[in-house]
Amino acid sequence: MRWRSYVAVGDSFTEGLDDPYPEGTYRGWADLVATRLAVEAGPSFRYANLAIRGRTFPQVVAEQVPAALAMKPDLISFAAGGNDVLRRTFDPDTIVGRFDEVVGRLRAGGAEVVLFRFADVMARLPGQRLIAPRVTLLNRAVGETAERHGAILVDLYADDTYLNPMLWSTDRLHLSPAGHRRVAGQVLTALGVGCDEQWLLVPPHPEPTPWLAARTADLRWAGQHLAPWIKRRITGRSSGDTRTAKRPNLIPFTSHQSDHP
Repeated sequence: MRWRSYVAVGDSFTEGLDDPYPEGTYRGWADLVATRLAVEAGPSFRYANLAIRGRTFPQVVAEQVPAALAMKPDLISFAAGGNDVLRRTFDPDTIVGRFDEVVGRLRAGGAEVVLFRFADVMARLPGQRLIAPRVTLLNRAVGETAERHGAILVDLYADDTYLNPMLWSTDRLHLSPAGHRRVAGQVLTALGVGCDEQWLLVPPHPEPTPWLAARTADLRWAGQHLAPWIKRRITGRSSGDTRTAKRPNLIPFTSHQSDHP
């Protein structure tokens, strides 16, 4: 087995929103990947998940990358920038340049690195004309960086399956449990490790929603999810302000029973 230790770095995508364990904490694709790698490696396998919701690219780089490098794992997953493209302060030149530099640092530390091209979420969100070009730019930089540094690329954007709303939670921004299982399956496939075939199965598309019901759902979503997000932007707050990493230390991995492939 090539990987006896794994550190996950990032934001809510990697923390695992919205894939709750029964007790209310979040699982997500990274925990699922760790579960499968632990089966392969045995009891010596260690796992840390440093990801915290709401973190921007500079925060991930400043807070999580040094900690991940200090742990000297065999495998690191790095996914950041999704929160940045949603903000007015997005600076494409800076983030693209820093992305290459950070991945270079991670690879120089001796770890294999998994990178992601983000799935297309803008079909369900406002601001598509402004945000979509930013996502395209970031995805292109991720692909070029992966090739330049020999990182493992998981291309979620190329998978049209993610256009299925059943792979997304009610906030239209985070993955559903089915979405997290699919990402986990794709990561494991990219690593050359088998996974439960159920993880790659896609729920049927929902039936078309009548126009009035769809507009009612849009208004409900705006009140429950969009308005609080706007308020946090105005007040300079983040959903992760009071959060700490769910697995801050690289320790032997004991999964929940529901994780097992």
